[in-house]
Amino acid sequence: MTPNPAQTPPDARTPDVGTPGSTPSLRPIDGAGLRQAVARSFDVTLSRLKDLVSIPGIAWPSFDPAPLDASAAAVADLLRAAGLDEVQVLRSHKEDGSPGGPAVVARRPAAAGKPTILLYAHHDVQPPGDPALWESEPFAAVERNGRLYGRGAADDKAGIMAHVAAYTAVSDVLGEEFGLGVTFFFEGEEEAGSPTFRTFLETHRELLRADVIVVADSSNWKVGVPALTTSLRGLVDGTIEVQVLEHAVHSGMFGGPVLDAPTLLSRLIATLHDAEGNVAIDGLVAYDNAGVDLTEGEYRTDSSVLDGVRLAGTGSIASRLWTKPALSIIGFDAPAVDVASNTLLPRARAKFSLRLAPGQNPQEAMDAVRRHVEANAPFGAKVVFTPGESGNSFLADTSSAAAKSAMWALGEAWGVPAVEMGIGGSIPFIADLLDVYPDVQILVTGVEDPDSRAHSANESLHIGDFRNAVVAEALLLAQLNAEGLV
Repeated sequence: MTPNPAQTPPDARTPDVGTPGSTPSLRPIDGAGLRQAVARSFDVTLSRLKDLVSIPGIAWPSFDPAPLDASAAAVADLLRAAGLDEVQVLRSHKEDGSPGGPAVVARRPAAAGKPTILLYAHHDVQPPGDPALWESEPFAAVERNGRLYGRGAADDKAGIMAHVAAYTAVSDVLGEEFGLGVTFFFEGEEEAGSPTFRTFLETHRELLRADVIVVADSSNWKVGVPALTTSLRGLVDGTIEVQVLEHAVHSGMFGGPVLDAPTLLSRLIATLHDAEGNVAIDGLVAYDNAGVDLTEGEYRTDSSVLDGVRLAGTGSIASRLWTKPALSIIGFDAPAVDVASNTLLPRARAKFSLRLAPGQNPQEAMDAVRRHVEANAPFGAKVVFTPGESGNSFLADTSSAAAKSAMWALGEAWGVPAVEMGIGGSIPFIADLLDVYPDVQILVTGVEDPDSRAHSANESLHIGDFRNAVVAEALLLAQLNAEGLV
C-alpha cells in the first residue's frame, strides 16, 4: 500500500495530536531503559532487516515459490532467536486447492489478567519491476543518505523487524514482569491480495485471538512526524470490454461508418469523470471532511506530478485522497504500437480500480459501476462488465484505550505530537479481522514516509524513523503490560 501523507507541521493542520510526555499510564514505564535497549541492538536489527530484503519472496503464481518459503523460514528463525518457543509456518488453501502463501505464527500466552496483542506484518513483497529503474540491486539492501534501499525494506519487512525488535527490547527490560500476551502473525501473500487470509483466520481463530491488533503496514505523516492511520479507503476493481465487430476488418475499406473498439472504449472511459475530474458515477459515497489538509505543492512533490498538469477533482486535497472515491484505469488491452496493423479492432478491454470512501459498501459500488458503463455504451456498442476483487474500508475508533496509548507512544518516541491521518490506499483484510474478532481494537501503524516508494523502483526506509518506530512499539507494549486496556 502506498499512502500520501502531507509534509507540513502537524500543529498547523490538525487538533488530533498526542502530547509527548503525558503518559496515560498510572504506573511508571522505564522509557529510558527501553530506548537504551533498542539502541543497543539496533545495528543487529538493521542487519537482520538487510538479510530479509535479500530474499526475493514473491507470492504471485508466476514466480518461483522457493524464495517465499525461504523468507518464511528466515522469519521463523528470527522469532525463535527472540525467545519464542511456539513458532509455526502455516498455510491455508485457495478455492482451487492450491496452497496459499506461508504464514509465520508465534505466540507467548498472557499471564493471568493480562491482555493479548497480535502483531501483524507480511514477509512477501512486490515484484521488482524494471531493473533499469533501480539505482541499486532491488534485493541487496543498500544504505544511502540515511535511508535503506531495497524491495521490501519498507513494505513490509521493516514492519516485521519493528515488531521483533520492540518485543525483544521489552523482554530485556521487564524480564519476568512482562506478562502481556503477544502473538506474531506474519503473512506470506499480502501483495498477492491475501487470497487465503479469511480461511486462515477461521481455521486458526483461537490461535490468533487477541484484544489488540497492530497492523504495521502503513505510513507516517512525514519524516520526523509519526502518525496513526485512522481511515482507509475500500476497493473494487474489474474489467470493461467493448465489442463492435465480429472480427477485425481493413481500416481503409471499412473505416468511417463504424468506430473501432479502442476509440469507443476511450469514449466510455471518458464518462467516468466529470469536467473537473470528479468520479461521475451515481451512487458512490463521498465526504469532504478529512479534518486535515495538504497543500497543492506538497501533493505535487509527494506524487511527482509534472509541471502544468492540473489536479483533478474538487474539495480539499486530503478529502480527495482519503474520503472521496478515486477511479483509475490500470490496464488496457490493445495492440502495441510497434506491431499495429491497419485494421479496425473488433474489441478492446480495460481494467479499472476504484478506491471507495469509508462507509461505502463494496457491492453497491460495484453495481454502480456496472450500471454506469452499461448505460453509457457509446454508439450502441456491446459492453461486457466483469467484476473483480473488492475490499472494505476502515474507520478506527480513536477513543479506544489502545488508540490513545498508541498516540502517546508515537509522540514519546519521536518527541513531537503524533497525527491521526487517513490513507488513500486499502488494506481489505482488516474487514476480515473485524468480522472474525468484532470486539478487537485495531491499530494501523507503519514505517513508511512520503518518499518510501513502496511498490515502485528504489523503495526505501528512513533509518532514523525506523528506530523511532521500534521505540514507539516498545513503549506501547510496556504500557499495555502495565495498565492493560483501561
